[in-house]
Amino acid sequence: MLAKLLKPKSMPVNLRLRSSERSCVIRHLLDRRINATLINSLLAGLLIIFSPWSAAEPTARASPETPVIKFYVEDIKSTMRAYVASQLDTGGLFHLKDDKTGENLALKFVMVHDPVRQIRGDIYFACTDFHVQGEPEKIYDIDFWMDGSSGELKVYDTKVHKEPRSSLLYGWYKHPRYTFVNDEIEYLY
Repeated sequence: MLAKLLKPKSMPVNLRLRSSERSCVIRHLLDRRINATLINSLLAGLLIIFSPWSAAEPTARASPETPVIKFYVEDIKSTMRAYVASQLDTGGLFHLKDDKTGENLALKFVMVHDPVRQIRGDIYFACTDFHVQGEPEKIYDIDFWMDGSSGELKVYDTKVHKEPRSSLLYGWYKHPRYTFVNDEIEYLY
């Protein structure tokens, strides 16, 4: 009914509100809407401030003595390049014992490639390619896990993720030994 009163041509002349009455009604409705908006905003702010979900993490994690350090993609990649460089022998080979076959591998570093990421908390992950010495088409995909809890990334585990296999149709390719499900290893064979 109020909406009809505000529309000047929808009602008979004797029931229509004059422009001064219309502006008074509009002002009253606008005041009510503004007041309701302010009250709702105030209540929402109070809920956010005093809600149990806004509580900070335990002080042990947020204290000034133990600042939380976040490592980014370039941090992970540069740590990997430095780690590999520190592990190379005089001939520029990276030595790794294959945890599945027991074979001692002598590999040439190719690159750090994606994905590199944070798995959980202070644990980070990097994926790299190495090729067999003298056979650049035979590529191993080697995965590295790093711990950043000390404030710097340190490699603590290494695994052969993909090994080189030959196919008549495709030539050499990287055959996976495992995959990741929710950042956990699932062995394929």
